[in-house]
Amino acid sequence: MKYLLDTDSVSFALRGQGEVGARLRDQRPSDVGISALTLAELRYGAERKGSRRLHRLIDAFAGAVEVMPFDDAAAAEFGRLGSLLAARGTPIGEFDALIAAHAVALRCTLVTNNVRHFSRVPGLVVENWA
Repeated sequence: MKYLLDTDSVSFALRGQGEVGARLRDQRPSDVGISALTLAELRYGAERKGSRRLHRLIDAFAGAVEVMPFDDAAAAEFGRLGSLLAARGTPIGEFDALIAAHAVALRCTLVTNNVRHFSRVPGLVVENWA
């Protein structure tokens, strides 16, 4: 896998905004995935909105890409990166640090609209498809 999509990029794709959908169509399905944490954030948002339609869109999207489990390597990377960011005084929030660590552990490029935010993470490669 080459690309791990952040929650905001998936949201753009689900809403048909920006260039995320077009960029996704240019990729092989095996080159794109999402973290299980991203799926959790998407589900949380759909539940908060009480939207069955949004749940169906999430189902379809998650069925079209690989959902990567958060494993031991990602947990170790989160410990290292989260601690480093906190020590530097540049934390990015726990969910974002978890997703960033997952991308680093998988050696993937994180696709996000929040490049400036994620650029604080050493070793993380980011692209903006919005």
